[in-house]
Amino acid sequence: MSSLVQPRLVNDPFSDPALFVDFRFGRRAILFDLGDVAPLTSRELGRVTHAFVSHRHMDHFAGFDRLLHARLYRPGRLCLAGPDGFIRGVTAKIDAYTWNLLDESSPNFEILASEFVEGQIRKSVLFRSQEKFAPRPHDAPEGLPAGLLLQDPEFRIECVALDHGTPCLAFALQETLRVNVWTAGLDELRLSVGPWLNAAKRAVRSGASDDMEIEAGPGRRVRLGRVRDKALQVAPGQRIAYVTDARFTPANVASILDLARNADHLFIEAAFLEEDEGVAAERLHLTARQAGELARRAGARRFTVFHHSPRYLDRREALLKEADRAFRGEPPAAV
Repeated sequence: MSSLVQPRLVNDPFSDPALFVDFRFGRRAILFDLGDVAPLTSRELGRVTHAFVSHRHMDHFAGFDRLLHARLYRPGRLCLAGPDGFIRGVTAKIDAYTWNLLDESSPNFEILASEFVEGQIRKSVLFRSQEKFAPRPHDAPEGLPAGLLLQDPEFRIECVALDHGTPCLAFALQETLRVNVWTAGLDELRLSVGPWLNAAKRAVRSGASDDMEIEAGPGRRVRLGRVRDKALQVAPGQRIAYVTDARFTPANVASILDLARNADHLFIEAAFLEEDEGVAAERLHLTARQAGELARRAGARRFTVFHHSPRYLDRREALLKEADRAFRGEPPAAV
């Protein structure tokens, strides 16, 4: 069954972290972290509507400038979120540039920057290109449950703060429902494929009544329940989790396991080999074995390790094998 979202790491696992999540049937994409995003095309960056930044270390935030450059003259809103102090960082980056050529006639591009503190969005600031990006306070979203950064009809973004010597956010995207079209069922209903199916899918994901009528083409209206029964395949939504830059502590472990529980795909850092566990603890990162254990304990169906230390440039297979053995519950390989 095809998925609404398709995630991929932007870079190789030794380069700056960034996870690009593309929406297969929509003109949008999101990013988890803003490391080096140069491999993304201008078209891909132009579709980014949200970027969620784990923390403001350079290798996780330096790509903001390239994203801003790609979005600058495209009308619309770019929503950003990060931990405490994130708005100050966004403001400093914007203030680094001169905006004298922007005015009220410029494309209406906005940046909404928010901070996730103590389990929810506590503060937001809006920057508008037509106002030369002068910051103005913006109301935090109303009715957004604790632990969420975004509630969309098709998915939600969950968030938890981990300890990396500084608050570091981990994220999970939970698709509402997976809805695919069965063309044989459409033929039975004597209906044609068309844009109307996207409206039907959205209605199903939102929990609309079976009695709701859908415009299925010129002069054709059909009950949603009939389309669902005959032409739509519905399955639980996909869950994608992203975890980086966290020390291996009981509190972090509990938070990671909760966030990544039953994830279809967990992207998790594996900075060091277990033989260098002391270095990993000192630098507040996970080892490959710890990453594999966490993926197994969380019940993740698939996991990908990334954010490797450059000391292992010629030993990447060792990191992968160590993580995989832990994921399969096998003891460490004999040295």
